Amino acid sequence: MPNVTLRGAACVALLALALGASAIARADGTKPLPRPDGKPADHTKKVKVFVLLGQSNMLGFGRVGPKETKGSLEYMIHEKGKYGFLKDDAGAWTTRKDVRFVHVMDQRGVDFKDMEKFGDQKNDWLTVKGNFGPELGFGHVMGNALEEPVLVLKACIGNRSLGWDLLPPGSKSFVFEGKTYAGYKQTPDSWIEGQPKKDVNWYAGRQYDADTAHAKAVLKNLKKYFPDYKDQGYEVAGFVWWQGHKDQNAAHASKYEENLVRLITSLRKDFDSPGAKFVLATGCGNPGTEGFGKKIAEAQLAVNDAKKYPDFKGNVKAVDTRDLWREAADSPVNQGYHYNHNAETYMETGLRLGRAMEELLKGETK
Repeated sequence: MPNVTLRGAACVALLALALGASAIARADGTKPLPRPDGKPADHTKKVKVFVLLGQSNMLGFGRVGPKETKGSLEYMIHEKGKYGFLKDDAGAWTTRKDVRFVHVMDQRGVDFKDMEKFGDQKNDWLTVKGNFGPELGFGHVMGNALEEPVLVLKACIGNRSLGWDLLPPGSKSFVFEGKTYAGYKQTPDSWIEGQPKKDVNWYAGRQYDADTAHAKAVLKNLKKYFPDYKDQGYEVAGFVWWQGHKDQNAAHASKYEENLVRLITSLRKDFDSPGAKFVLATGCGNPGTEGFGKKIAEAQLAVNDAKKYPDFKGNVKAVDTRDLWREAADSPVNQGYHYNHNAETYMETGLRLGRAMEELLKGETK
């Protein structure tokens, strides 16, 4: 089981007051985060690693500015008074020296087994630099909650489905409406028995294999990615999942829950971390209240059912973020599958995922 040290609530409250953070609770009952103190974490303790996976919503299209643009991060801070912990007194972006953010991404057309060619997209202390995903809110919650050094390790690329690209090991082929759909390592994505198969340079689960391989490559070379690392070791403490848009078709939606359950167990096995927590957010790039978007959201929330999945009790949590959908008129662009680039959607999703992970970690220490 991952061993974590949670900071006391009293300590957090005192720090918040010292830094001038508001003590007024948010609408959801949670208190705003304090500004980071700029100090490094305790490197006598193992690095706590959180692996973030998904598709383009996890990849991140939260818009930073300008402040005149509705739905941008600057707008939310300056016009709505939110996320004060992201700015210092001089108006510069704050930086967490206790949370490292690394994003590795598959390069299209490159064999993922060639680890010298995968793309290092981000390798820095957690701060605001360009478009962002849920890692920003999530990382701040983890940095505030844990004494250990934190590595937020994102391994993902956009336009990927759980039913095909990210299909986890052990998934079997199935027949749906006259077509056979690929199981893990099979190709193409679907075919009609007795007819010639189309030739594609891909296979079911190829992106799962690539993303996990890239994440493992980072963990094998932590000194490159975590400058303060002192060979104290690491622990995969949790996984974070935000995905769903590309599975909005009848065949993939029908298997989403089954594939998600297998994904959770596969990741824990592949990273040799059976006690790692798993949190996910509903995510379809639309309000998720009808059609396949609703079906996938319901499949994602089903893992909260302890009677149906007793092995997930206390270690898996799905958070419903459909209320965070923001219309194009209140967002930087009209691009639904990227949540209209709305910074509030990305920030609040990250914060909810972080609080869900914190809740699971706290339950472990009781």
